[in-house]
Amino acid sequence: MKLIKAFTVAAVCVAAPVFAQTKWDLPAAYPASNFHTENLVMFANDVDKRTGGKLKITVHANASLFKAPEIKRAVQGNQAQVGEILISNFANENPIFGVDTLPFIPTSFESAKKLDQAARPALQKVLAGQGIKLLYTVPWPPQGLYAKKPLDGASDLKGVKFRSYNPATAKIAQMFNAQPVTIQAAELTQALATGVVESYISSGSTGFDSKTYEHLKYWYDTQAWLPKNAVIVNQKAFDALDKASQDALLAAAAEAETRGWKISIEKNLWYLDQLKQKGMQILPPSAKMVSEFRTVGEALMADWLKASGSDGQAVMDAFRKM
Repeated sequence: MKLIKAFTVAAVCVAAPVFAQTKWDLPAAYPASNFHTENLVMFANDVDKRTGGKLKITVHANASLFKAPEIKRAVQGNQAQVGEILISNFANENPIFGVDTLPFIPTSFESAKKLDQAARPALQKVLAGQGIKLLYTVPWPPQGLYAKKPLDGASDLKGVKFRSYNPATAKIAQMFNAQPVTIQAAELTQALATGVVESYISSGSTGFDSKTYEHLKYWYDTQAWLPKNAVIVNQKAFDALDKASQDALLAAAAEAETRGWKISIEKNLWYLDQLKQKGMQILPPSAKMVSEFRTVGEALMADWLKASGSDGQAVMDAFRKM
């Protein structure tokens, strides 16, 4: 009898590590209802299923765990093992992070996908040097210009309080003599309600989530660029997983990327239709506005190529060959 009990205890002790559970936190900057966040939840559920419950990921939406600019550093320092970032938020840190906010370079989902593929090796290299592994990317719909009043051209933004959330939008505000105001997504609704923001560039998704239609009545479909979110993981945390869990995580990430791109495409027209129903005017940009944006785009591209050097040139060469 003692032998049986000893064997049972030993068996439990041996078996226990097999069922050990790893728990990760995933901070995200956007509301739970946003399609990016919904995709994150599906990703987390898929990881749970594929690993048989061995890896549990908890999604913390709406900047509830870390604010948007803090998420990358939190992952880098392993305060959060995995997180979602707007890549262009970190363009001041390395110009490669700003590649997908170069105006009128990607102007469609198709060209955005090509740019993503062309830039990915450089992006992975930069992140790897920071102890971070890239899991997947998902684009926002094309960016348009929100305004409180009708605009003939972007130069009409002179003196207007313009939301800046990354280096590209800050530069655009400066070139149009607007007043740049740094506001992240989680703070945008309040900033609009209090008049801190009177105009900004973003997708229909952001306008719908933040109820921009309650404060601004015009959206110009400039299709300026298609910025991307990236889901990243701390490299050491990834390496600590067993091989089966690593493979499951990567498989779930690949599926989340495919699904996320598809959802972004499908939701684009839906968001614009919702804005129309809420009383917002969805308008094409004037020839003057297009011309002004292209001038800004050329200046930003020249600055970016100078800052990014041979790495940036290699990305653009690869993109143009696709």
